[in-house]
Amino acid sequence: MPQWGGAGWMPPPAPQPGVIPLKPLDVGGIIGGAFATFRRYWKPLVGVILAVQGFGILLVAAAIGIAVAAVHSRFSAVFDLPPGQRADGADVMALVLAFVPAGVLLMVTMMLGAGMISALCPAVVQEAVLGRPTTFGAMWRRCWSRLPSVLGTVLLAGLIAGGPMLVVYAICIPLIVVTSDGSGPPAALFALFLGILVCMPVSVWLATRFSLGPAAAVCEGLGPVAALRRSSRLVSDGWWRVFGITMLAYLVAMAVGYAIQLPFGFVGMAALFPTLMEGSNGDVDPSALIFGIVVYAISMLVGGAISMLFQFGYPQLVIALLYVDQRMRKENLAATLIATAAPTTPAADGM
Repeated sequence: MPQWGGAGWMPPPAPQPGVIPLKPLDVGGIIGGAFATFRRYWKPLVGVILAVQGFGILLVAAAIGIAVAAVHSRFSAVFDLPPGQRADGADVMALVLAFVPAGVLLMVTMMLGAGMISALCPAVVQEAVLGRPTTFGAMWRRCWSRLPSVLGTVLLAGLIAGGPMLVVYAICIPLIVVTSDGSGPPAALFALFLGILVCMPVSVWLATRFSLGPAAAVCEGLGPVAALRRSSRLVSDGWWRVFGITMLAYLVAMAVGYAIQLPFGFVGMAALFPTLMEGSNGDVDPSALIFGIVVYAISMLVGGAISMLFQFGYPQLVIALLYVDQRMRKENLAATLIATAAPTTPAADGM
């Protein structure tokens, strides 16, 4: 129904079956839409992130436990030595080799976790823009099915964006080692610094250019190379916008994460502070001190865990909404979404 106002004819508002209106978005719409998505779909978001992190922590802890059990007899031979005595090289090497599998497993679990989160947020946004409900199980299956493509996209984008920096390090680090004679900073060190300054903008430009690749891999079912090409086309002519909103998303995530963690820090300090004040007077109850330390540690761990959940998920939700926004701007995706939502959305019936 046309609306008439003092300024003349005003078009009807865009239909909004989900967290955003189905039209090209401004900065506030993207930032607010990500908050709305996190608020409405926090159960599948938090559930998948916690499952991924918990499983990874258990695997790494098990690997560390096995390593400690395998070489526990060598700890005293390396760390509990008389003054002036050096540890045997075989004992040191045995300890290092025992913990190598745990380190490799940690890197693999971190990579898988990043891939799952990169697949999760576009999958949730795909439902959120249409207001469709979803569950932990549905999101887990969707993320797992797209994980190989998303991992390939993330790794390939990282190699391409980090390629200039890797070349600089590969050239300059050996030169620094070879030419450093202790007389002063070598020329290769200056070349390394200059190379970083030159290559950093290129790496940032490439990373932003490919930042929508995981969303394209999930929402369009593309492979890694096709997803990166798709992202490059969507970001073209809008690089500064994508870069600025992405940086704003990370800043918002850090600020909100700090605000989430702050009350837990106050609780921990409230439990520990009285004991510290007693300690300044030389009269400390050991049990009270232990209790205060335990409460403080638990408060900080819980606050940090909740804060990290938001800091992991929120920027990826913003990037997924940027993908939707760029498609609405360049490909009229809004019309397709309105047609998809029309059978169940009264607001779209009048379009």
